[in-house]
Parts: sequence; structure tokens; C-alpha cells
Amino acid sequence: MPHAVLIQNPTSIYNDAHGAHYHFPKQYLGTLSDCIGDWVVFYEGRRGAFGYTHVAKIAAIRPDPVRPDHFYADLVPGETLDFETLVPRARPDGTLYESTLAPRAGNNMLAVRRLPPADFAAIVDAGLAEVPDADAHPRTGPLRAFGDRQSPFPGADRRTALSSRSARDAAFGRMVRRAYGRRCAISGLGLRNGGGRAEVQAAHIVPVAEGGADVVRNGIALSGTLHWMFDRGLIGVEPATHRILVSHNKVDADTARRLFVPDMVLRAPDRLRDRPSDTALAWHREHVFGR
Repeated sequence: MPHAVLIQNPTSIYNDAHGAHYHFPKQYLGTLSDCIGDWVVFYEGRRGAFGYTHVAKIAAIRPDPVRPDHFYADLVPGETLDFETLVPRARPDGTLYESTLAPRAGNNMLAVRRLPPADFAAIVDAGLAEVPDADAHPRTGPLRAFGDRQSPFPGADRRTALSSRSARDAAFGRMVRRAYGRRCAISGLGLRNGGGRAEVQAAHIVPVAEGGADVVRNGIALSGTLHWMFDRGLIGVEPATHRILVSHNKVDADTARRLFVPDMVLRAPDRLRDRPSDTALAWHREHVFGR
């Protein structure tokens, strides 16, 4: 099946939802219909990160019920994966990752572009190359090979690796811990073990079992105890304000004073693109918190 590059900027006239669906005009219907069931790469221009940011798999195409001649590409729940490293337009040698852009400048203006398999492989290799935690021991695993430019990965194996739960969990954990400065977002503590390694964990806001994606905006860095409490609904986070919510019939006031930051406001990442999704937090408040 073919791949494609999809332009998706943080601010847009289109009704995109990161990890959920991509909104597009009719001119791209043929290209995206061909990609149903396979992976596509997302790219942000100068108004965003200015590079390739993540991959996702297209599940289906449906018409926009409100806007004529527009459609939604629904993404497979839970399959979206952020790149550990933002991939720029050009490789280190100056050549473009998208080989079709260099000779045909008109392609540069397309919001959806077909992506040859070799170009897809190169972008994925660069984006999913492991970036080890600064204070962690090097890990070996499925995504480790993506950093090795001398070891080509067969396309079928790459698709398998993209869906590997253990590899995705490891990459998600590293990205979330880095985004939060390896500190617990609810206690504010940067606890470390005897070897100097940060004890903070990466919690999915919307669980993978419920279609939650492996993207930083669906994650919060938490200590082990607070991760357990968050997953079981003893605590939550209010969307927009990031006020910490406490199920007081399950968590007594003294425990809350000891565990939570004094102002009861989540310590969110400095970068806007890394802050928790309001949609994900609202889901957790409705389906998990207090239950």
C-alpha cells in the first residue's frame, strides 16, 4: 500500500484532531483513499514545528456532514506515535527526505503528497531513532535499530515494529519524561534511585486499551504512587486550568497535603505542544476520575 505525507499545522482552517482524524478537501480524496489501512507521516510547516512530527494509520474516509466537498480521514485508535526526534525537511547531506519535492517544485504546495516507500522508511528511521534518557542506561529493543543508518529495515518489519507495544511504551516513556523534565507533574518532585536514575513514570491519560495514542499530549509524568492513583481515578486534572482533582472520599486531606503541590495545579511542560490535551483530560475526568 502507498504512504503519504499530510500537512497538519497547530493552527489551521481545517478541523483536525491530533491522533483522531485529518480534515481535508476533495482534491486529496484519491490519495488518502489509497492509504486506508497503512501508515502516513505528518508534517508541520513554519507555523508549527517545521518538520516531520509523527506517524499514524488511516482507518477510513468519511464525508464531512457540514462542509461540502470535504472529508475526514479517521485514524486507527491508539496507533498514532510521536517521533522522538523532529525530522527536518533535509537529510544531513542536504538532500530532501521527500525525493519527489526536489525536481517538482509544484509538489511543495500540496497539503497531501504521495510518499515513496524508500522516503517513508528514511523519515521513520530518523524520527524513531532512540534518544536515550540522559540519566538512563542504554536500552536495546525493536526501535533501537532505527538509529542505525547502515542497517536497512524491510518495509514489512518496519510496519511490525511501529505496532510493537513494548517498543511504543519505551519510546512514549522517554518522550514524556523529557517533556516534563523528569519530574512528577503532580508532586513536583524529581525523585531518583540509588543509581541516579529518575523514578518518574509516563502515564497515559486515555489508556491504550481505550484508544489512547502514544503521543506526548496524551501523557503525564508521575511518580509510581501518583500514577497508580491517576489510573484508578483517585485523582484527575481539570482541562484548561490544570487544577488537580481529588476524590476526597478516597484520599484524605492529610495525604493530599503530603503528595500534591501546594497550589494544586499540574506542573505542565513549558512547550505548548507538549502540554496535556484538554480532550484527553476531559475523557479521563468523565470515564475514570471518581469511579
